[in-house]
Amino acid sequence: MITIWQGLSLLLIALAAAGCLFQVASALLVHRFQRAPKPAPAARPPVSVMKPLCGAEPGMAENLESCLRQDYPQFQMVFGVADAADPALKVVEALPRDLPGVEIETVADATRHGLNLKVGNLLNMWPKVRHDLIVVADSDIRVGPHYLDDLAAPFADPKVGVVTCLYVGRPVPGLWSALGAMGINHGFLPGAVLARAIGRKDGCFGATMAVRRSVLEKGGGLQALSPVLADDWVLGRMARDQGLEIALAARPVDITVHEPDLKALLDHEIRWGRTIAAVDRASYMASVITQPVALALLAVLAGGGWLPSLAALGLAALCRLWAVRVEERALGLPPAGFGRLALREILSFVVYVVACGGRTVVWRGRRFAVRADGTLDQVEGSQT
Repeated sequence: MITIWQGLSLLLIALAAAGCLFQVASALLVHRFQRAPKPAPAARPPVSVMKPLCGAEPGMAENLESCLRQDYPQFQMVFGVADAADPALKVVEALPRDLPGVEIETVADATRHGLNLKVGNLLNMWPKVRHDLIVVADSDIRVGPHYLDDLAAPFADPKVGVVTCLYVGRPVPGLWSALGAMGINHGFLPGAVLARAIGRKDGCFGATMAVRRSVLEKGGGLQALSPVLADDWVLGRMARDQGLEIALAARPVDITVHEPDLKALLDHEIRWGRTIAAVDRASYMASVITQPVALALLAVLAGGGWLPSLAALGLAALCRLWAVRVEERALGLPPAGFGRLALREILSFVVYVVACGGRTVVWRGRRFAVRADGTLDQVEGSQT
């Protein structure tokens, strides 16, 4: 006779089995995505690339220069800071100015626009933006010379309003940065690829977003993004509300992952989790299915070491390891050690549980509460 606890263990085993199917499918889809043909753009219109900056991050010079060295006929790069003393400006000043086809503009303006400081920076840069195809790109991405072609190509389809990029985490040296990159490469990226494969195409990722000027202006402009933390999600919704699609660029970009300590890593990932939960709580809650090892471990605990749950834990661990190795080969990553893989699994589940249980986030030293619509309230007493 099966006890209540064994019944709970069986339920968790079933969820872990579903999670294993998720891991297998997503790993194979990452492999397929990386090997898919890379279409050339039918047209190469002038592009304005907006780069909001805040501080001199590790690898910033190389990251910014990679965006300048494009095999693209004409584009504008607009850098923006909120403080004229920001050390990022010295990095920008040292960039090469003799590259063909590129025009560089720099804006230093402390004017505040809402609580989202990144969007406030973009609003201050906006008067310098000249072209009708606009790219908003984070400062920590590193790209190849095909980057702007990859963004321009999907716009050949008039149904496309926004193009976004997946990204691969490339850590600076250190344990916490490595764990942060693993969360991206074996959590975010495979999940995003699988979501699109099953027909969910509402993902818009803030590392790089390209949009037609007409779509942005019809949706309310950058001002519509200023009160929210998930500005990428709002930009994607802006296109969808106009009956347009969000397309995915053919290649991911690299993102530099710098997490100096455990607190920084947890603050960052809990902010991501709570932001997603704020705008789509049902999907975030359901994402527990992506963690078969944690579910199988809970099954072991519920069943008191019941043999079926122990077998499920072993199979879940093997499945997860296989999926990680497939993703590492597809993305050109070095294999992670078993200890780091185990620690990453623990951290992922802790972040999931904590993110489900609250709405406050820490962002650039300030604490906010994220409302159900994604807008922000600054928590009283936090740094301004």
